[in-house]
Formats: sequence, structure tokens, C-alpha cells
Amino acid sequence: MGGSYFTNPLEFLIQTVVGLYILVVLLRFLLAWVRADFYNPVSQLLVKLTNPVLVPLRRVIPGLGGIDIASIVLMLVLQMLALWLVVMLRGAAIHPFGLLLWSFAELLSLTINVFLFSILIQVVISWINPGGYNPALSLIHSLTEPLLGPARRLIPPLSGLDLSPIVVLIGLQLLKMLLIPPLQIWGAGAIG
Repeated sequence: MGGSYFTNPLEFLIQTVVGLYILVVLLRFLLAWVRADFYNPVSQLLVKLTNPVLVPLRRVIPGLGGIDIASIVLMLVLQMLALWLVVMLRGAAIHPFGLLLWSFAELLSLTINVFLFSILIQVVISWINPGGYNPALSLIHSLTEPLLGPARRLIPPLSGLDLSPIVVLIGLQLLKMLLIPPLQIWGAGAIG
């Protein structure tokens, strides 16, 4: 039973707890960005979970052009903290710039994954229960429409089949494959 006996579960716990909170903050940020229904029960849950941290932070870091900069800073700081703790548990060191790049890559990957999974959920639900209402599905629709709407205008439905989700999913996956690895490599290269 070496040092990794406790290190691996601790890394898992750090990544899970901090990652879930980052996801909550990211969802709040994205839903505000797409102007989703604020009174939706899911939106209200996200607001209640993030307000204790974001309200004081917004007093120090104001928004810019309708973008909630405080949420971005909070996500980046939390991601940097989680990565730094994991790197320290492994007994390595990391340069602050490398930590910043790696954290940015992780947040970008998470954002793309949120859109990927939202589109997949929306597609599957449209097959299972088309036209049904659910508060979460309403938010998913609000979240995916900025991506799917332009794709629908570009590729109209063929015989009643909407191919825009496939095009957007391919585009998001390509974006993820092209943007994330270089950032992770540069960030990981600063680990000593």
C-alpha cells in the first residue's frame, strides 16, 4: 500500500466535487448567455447553488457586455485549484501559466461536452416523447438552439428528417479534437 492508495481516491474526490460545482456554474453561465427561462425550476436550482459564491464575487468583478465575467473567473479559479491539488498530490510541480492553459482546456472541453450531451439528449427525447414538456428539456432546447438554429437554416430537413444535430455534433467533436489537445499539451508541458 503505497502513497497512491490514498492519493487516487483523494484525486477522485477533488475532481468530482470541484468538477460538479464547476458544471453547475457553467450551466448557470450558459443558460444566462442564451437567455433561458430564469423562472424554470432547474434554473432556480442553479441560481440557489451558485448565488452564495457569485453574488459577492460580482461586487468585485462586474459583467462586461452582458457576459458574466465573475462566473468565468470562478470556474477558472476552481479548475486551477483542482488541477493544482491533483498535481501536488502526485508530487509534481506546475508553472502557473501551464496551470492556466490546462485549466482553460478543461473548461473548454467541459463546455463542448455540455453542448454535445445536450444535443444528444434532445435528439433521443425527440424520438421517445416528441412534443412532451419537461422543465429540463425546455432549458436543453434553449441551450442548443443557438447552435442548431443556424445549422437548420444551412441544411433544411430532408423528408421530414432534421440532420442539423448530426452536423453540429460533428462540428463540436472536430472543434474539441483541434482545440483541446494543444492546450493540454502546452499546459502539461509546464509540469515539473
